[in-house]
Order: sequence, then structure tokens, then C-alpha cells
Amino acid sequence: MMVHTAQLSNSGGRWRLYVVVLEGRVSQWPEYDFGPTAAVPTVAERSRALAGLGFVFTDGAEWEWTEYSETHGDDTSPVRLLASVLVCSRDGGTS
Repeated sequence: MMVHTAQLSNSGGRWRLYVVVLEGRVSQWPEYDFGPTAAVPTVAERSRALAGLGFVFTDGAEWEWTEYSETHGDDTSPVRLLASVLVCSRDGGTS
């Protein structure tokens, strides 16, 4: 079973979920756009989005949140949030 990292980020008022796949280009990573919303997608919404992309949480996986400055090194710039969780292909393959 190949394990991947799924990440949830917000940019321009849109939450986006994507799965980091080491094979291929970034533009080919599976991605789901939750559309314009201020609310953070619930765990259930994220789970459904991942399932739609062909992935499920690994056993015991939990979302971890990280904050970072929009402008690196500028502690007055807006803070961005990035969440990540470990996932695997729904069918156990190497997706």
C-alpha cells in the first residue's frame, strides 16, 4: 500500500484539497475545489472529497494543521493555514 499526503489549503477564499503524488507533475495531482466559502470544510466533507478522488484515510490518521505567513519572513503578513493527513488509494493500489 502506497501512502500519500493529502493537503487542504485556502487561497482567495476557496478551500482546495489535493493529494501529493510523487509520480507526475503537480498539475496532475488529484484535486478537489470546495468553491468559495469562508467555512473550513468539515472532516466528513473532506472525507467525501477524498473518496471522490479515489483515496481514504490511513488507519488512525488525523488532520494536522500548520500556519505560515503569506509572505515568508514577514510576521505582519496574513497567516495561511495548511492541513495535512495521510491517505492511501481506496482500492489499495499505488494511485
